[in-house]
Amino acid sequence: MHTEQPYRSIWADLRGVSFSQGWIDAKGINTRYLHAGNKDNPPLILLHGVGGHAEAYTRNLKAHSEHFSTWAIDMIGHGWTDKATCDLEIKHYIDHLLRFMDAAGIEKASISGESLGGWVAARFAIDYPDRIDRLVLNTAGGSQADPVVMERLKTLSLRAAADPSWDFIKARVEWLMADKSKAYDDLVATRQAIYSQPGMAASMKHNMILQEMEVRQRNILLADDYGRIKAPTLVIWTSDDPTADVSEGRRMASMIPGALFTVMDGCGHWPQFEDAPLFNEMHLNFLLGKPVSQAALVTA
Repeated sequence: MHTEQPYRSIWADLRGVSFSQGWIDAKGINTRYLHAGNKDNPPLILLHGVGGHAEAYTRNLKAHSEHFSTWAIDMIGHGWTDKATCDLEIKHYIDHLLRFMDAAGIEKASISGESLGGWVAARFAIDYPDRIDRLVLNTAGGSQADPVVMERLKTLSLRAAADPSWDFIKARVEWLMADKSKAYDDLVATRQAIYSQPGMAASMKHNMILQEMEVRQRNILLADDYGRIKAPTLVIWTSDDPTADVSEGRRMASMIPGALFTVMDGCGHWPQFEDAPLFNEMHLNFLLGKPVSQAALVTA
């Protein structure tokens, strides 16, 4: 007997968790966030990738809100936060993160970043070691400049923002996933609404500047940079990441003193979404200072 698959929804991911959506004036940048958890708990900030938004973490808020005051923010130029008015290099994202933390009264936080968010988180840990507790780099950018990957990402993103039709948005979301069926309709519709905003096409051009080789090279993190990271660090890579193979994640982890390294099988660029149960377990154990399963760890 054929059983129809249930409709998969962001709202279903948030079922059973008390969360809020809001905007905060981050010293002149109107910043949208999702928040869950008791604000008396230690702060955790989740940073999405380029072209992304806070919904990247809808499958993670519930588990993390039990232990942390958990914030998923739309970075500048992204989501429902203020649009970019200049080309966005890593220093601009760092500035926004600092403004957000100050506005939210967060002196020190654990920070977990995916893709561009990981690049920002790593640079933040290097430059502001006193304001970070633990660091997670999840299929993080910043260590390399592959022109083929850069051109593909730029093309898909600019096309989707210039013409936010269903097929173009879906293609952009599918790029994130090893299992393309995980690009479900509700997620595509959410991103379509974001990309359809007035000014989004222009902002996306500013967002994509790090896909230009000259700009990327001056923002890249070198071995000496990674070597300055003092925060306990977990590097998460995947078997099917579209930006780089496992060896690049292993290389990144090897440059960070004491970093742990793990590979999630069957996932692409969004392991926190594609395999949320495994991600949440490993991620939380690390953030809470508990042992991460040895079966999950790979020697860096």
